[in-house]
Amino acid sequence: MRTLSALAIGFAIAGASAAAAQPLVSADWLAAHLQDPHVVVLDIRPADQHEAGHIRGAVSAEFGRTGWLVAQRDGSVGALPPLPVIAGTIGALGVDDADQAVIVGDDFPAAARVYWTFKVLGHGAVSILDGGSRAWNGPVETGPVMPKPAAFTARYDASVRAELPEVVAAVADGGAALVDSRPQAQWLGTAKMPAVHAFGHLPGAVWVDQHTALTPEGRLKPTEALAPLFAAVGDKPAITYCNAGYLSATDWFVLSEVLHHQGARLYDGSMTQWTADPSRPVER
Repeated sequence: MRTLSALAIGFAIAGASAAAAQPLVSADWLAAHLQDPHVVVLDIRPADQHEAGHIRGAVSAEFGRTGWLVAQRDGSVGALPPLPVIAGTIGALGVDDADQAVIVGDDFPAAARVYWTFKVLGHGAVSILDGGSRAWNGPVETGPVMPKPAAFTARYDASVRAELPEVVAAVADGGAALVDSRPQAQWLGTAKMPAVHAFGHLPGAVWVDQHTALTPEGRLKPTEALAPLFAAVGDKPAITYCNAGYLSATDWFVLSEVLHHQGARLYDGSMTQWTADPSRPVER
């Protein structure tokens, strides 16, 4: 599968780390590239669904069990794993520095969060299959797929991730637009997830429920329908958040990859980390 000379591999790795793939690819595009040895399909659906039927050659990378998110002592329950750990996870799935990863799932926030993980690790060759597994009408197979372990290099890109000090600064000075991606009841402070320690939202945040960016089938709406949803963000850099950096991945994907909003970042600590310290302010 990998027969390039050492010199050619070096050039391929350098090119893949610098180049960016299309954020969304169609089922037709994937069908045309399915035999490409440098396209790795990651099926993030539950493992039983993968085994029951999946795109030919797709590797099972179940979102909830593969290690895409970790809990931290600071209260966050969906944080980016330590770089050596997540790089090892991706390598074990068969993705190396010269590969394009194509993420397949029927839960868009999960697909967007995995996509963001590749981006924050400096790997631009990543795409989401538009429409997920339901859009696929090509060859399907059953049973497990055993990936060939690969070496994946993490090249951390801080430009797409907001950490706690940056969020503290944004709350204090309004230098970045805070975008709450959660359902309305959580935004208003009439409901909350158990892992979040206080009701309400970050002070000064605007509300863009990520669900409003999706069609009833779970696909992203057209660009012309997405832009008005995010009008309140304005021209400031944006920091999207939710409870655990999961739902907010949809809003980050729309802002960064569809609307090309400069300075869009995802706060993976989100409300679980923020509210772990009761001295941090929350609005209702």
